[in-house]
Amino acid sequence: MMDEPKDWLEAELQDTLDEDIEIELEDAILSEEVRRIYRENHPEQMPRSRYFHELLRLQAELIRLQDWVSYHKEKVVVLFEGRDSAGKGGAIKRITQRLNPRVARVVALPAPSDREKTQWYFQRYVPHLPAGGEIVLFDRSWYNRAGVERVMGFASDDEIEQFFQDVPEFERMLVRSGIRLVKYWFSVTDEEQQMRFLMRIHDPLKQWKLSPMDLQSRVRWEAYTKAKEEMFERTNIAEAPWYIVPGNDKKRARLNCISHLLGLMPYTDVPHEEVHLPQRVFNPDYEREVLPRDLYVPQKY
Repeated sequence: MMDEPKDWLEAELQDTLDEDIEIELEDAILSEEVRRIYRENHPEQMPRSRYFHELLRLQAELIRLQDWVSYHKEKVVVLFEGRDSAGKGGAIKRITQRLNPRVARVVALPAPSDREKTQWYFQRYVPHLPAGGEIVLFDRSWYNRAGVERVMGFASDDEIEQFFQDVPEFERMLVRSGIRLVKYWFSVTDEEQQMRFLMRIHDPLKQWKLSPMDLQSRVRWEAYTKAKEEMFERTNIAEAPWYIVPGNDKKRARLNCISHLLGLMPYTDVPHEEVHLPQRVFNPDYEREVLPRDLYVPQKY
């Protein structure tokens, strides 16, 4: 039994670090050959101790941001776009890791249904926009039309042109309504994407991330590049500019993205009620019943 509160706090911190390490062990099942190639292509990795120190510091700031959003009923939308395997999901995971899911939530919509295909294009995204006191992170967004739908031929030329005409005004409407809209594009080089796809192919824990669309993105790299360039040109508006996150180094990309997001928000400390743990009420007449053993999860570990 721990005698000092300090011992308990150190144990809790160690649990927190263990959780981070579990998330970071993404390459644990890689073959030695793929691991060797990856190390050769990433010679200047950020030291793990420094990465964790900065990540925890920034996550503490994200909690301050969350409290500010909740207290002042702010509305925040963050879009994450970019190449397949560019690191969007990893950044989103670190942003939301310690936040209250009732305040910060992730939206990752599947392909539209037949009914949704007949709706106004932005209609299926609108229900997911935040109310006051909420942060919504879109893991891909309405910009699917400017990217995958365009390159893969899922949208006609007229639909794409209508999107480009509509999206600036749609986003201006969101901003006028009080939504703080931030748009990130995660960028990786051709060689880095190929390396990450190979890692997913050789890692049983990551193969689910490779879809037929992902594989086609390799074939159509140049088409995606042209689509991205026109998207920036036509949708980079003053009210909601694009911010590009260089993503070849995953750890630095995550830290840079979180730091930049925090810098865009004018958050401040907010009042907090002091929390006291109440004493448990003991009833001398209460006797706890013994539950059947088959209700318990087997203790295998």
